[in-house]
Amino acid sequence: MSVHVIGAGLAGLAAACQLTELGHHVVVLEAAPHAGGRARSYFDKQLGCRIDNGNHLMMSGNISALSYLHRIGARRSLLGPAEPIFPFRSIKTGEAWTLHLNHGSFPWWIFSKTRRVPGTQLHHYRSLLKFKRAKPNDTVTGLIGGSGALFNKLLKPMAISALNTMPEEASATALQSVISETMERGGYATLPRWARVGLSETFIDPAIDWLRAHGAEIRFSERVTALTPGQATVVATPPWIAAELIPGLVVPAEFESICNIHFKCQMPPGEAGFWGLVGGISEWVFARPDVVSVTISAANRYLGIDAEEMVRRVWAELVKVFALDAEIPAHRVLWERRATFRTTPEQMKLRPNTRTSNPNVVLAGDWTDTGLPATIEGAIRSGNAAAMALMRPIG
Repeated sequence: MSVHVIGAGLAGLAAACQLTELGHHVVVLEAAPHAGGRARSYFDKQLGCRIDNGNHLMMSGNISALSYLHRIGARRSLLGPAEPIFPFRSIKTGEAWTLHLNHGSFPWWIFSKTRRVPGTQLHHYRSLLKFKRAKPNDTVTGLIGGSGALFNKLLKPMAISALNTMPEEASATALQSVISETMERGGYATLPRWARVGLSETFIDPAIDWLRAHGAEIRFSERVTALTPGQATVVATPPWIAAELIPGLVVPAEFESICNIHFKCQMPPGEAGFWGLVGGISEWVFARPDVVSVTISAANRYLGIDAEEMVRRVWAELVKVFALDAEIPAHRVLWERRATFRTTPEQMKLRPNTRTSNPNVVLAGDWTDTGLPATIEGAIRSGNAAAMALMRPIG
């Protein structure tokens, strides 16, 4: 069986690997001259080093992503601490703390003042139980409120980074799906992980090599403008492209941006290699060997700010928090305007299923109804689901 996979992002590569392993001949068609989509690395001439087009933090509970890496031989390319720790700094007050979960499933860490969020009491964590009762129309702040130490120092940054949507608009059920697969399962599922060298070196290049070694074809710079009748196809494109290829397909139509700023400098990695920042523009800081990378999610709120002004503000925050030199180093601003769909209750309802009205055509992408927000885990899970859905009517 010959199967076409349109799109060589993570969802398309996951589907291609699954189909190839099942013994089918796969042809991957990618409009760009490279694979990876929103999760890739490249050499930046201005900085003189390789950088990712965005920072992605995985968890040890991301089973689909870890299985994908195991299949393509890249499991050891991840980096992260041995403990489920998340260091935070307050930009306004300078306060520093580390959320430190325990490895087991029973959350005894909330009983320890040194492990839980500072300023919180044991009874504050009861609010997390409300997420289990969340309804499709509930927003995060509408469900649990938008104040208090637990919200400002943990749930708000978690919602913004995981859902790429501000908590007053973000779906509470989407955040619950993240909590249930990480924190609720305990520290063993909440160990932070990221690419040791780069996204391409971990998720993309090994997959391309694996596919080619197993007989798959990879065709770059080949844009598909119409589906071939009768051809088994996985459409793993952005949602607006999928809607063009499949008339009548309903997809999410509102999007949120993510801004990543890479500074060519070095700083000690600390206990984890990254920090969450609260109280400013900067949200997550990653200390890499050649660059310090800052990620700002739900960045539509900053679209009116000039890129260089964003650099000045973000660097001023890093100088204040980490006592860096005041002179701004060489930098690169990468602004992904349609990084993910907006994870609002309304947009969540527009996510299509894997199957389409055509039994020969299935969908893959983090924007499909994966049960998760638009994450690496969701993208890979969607690719696996698409491959298996395509096989059932064929087989």
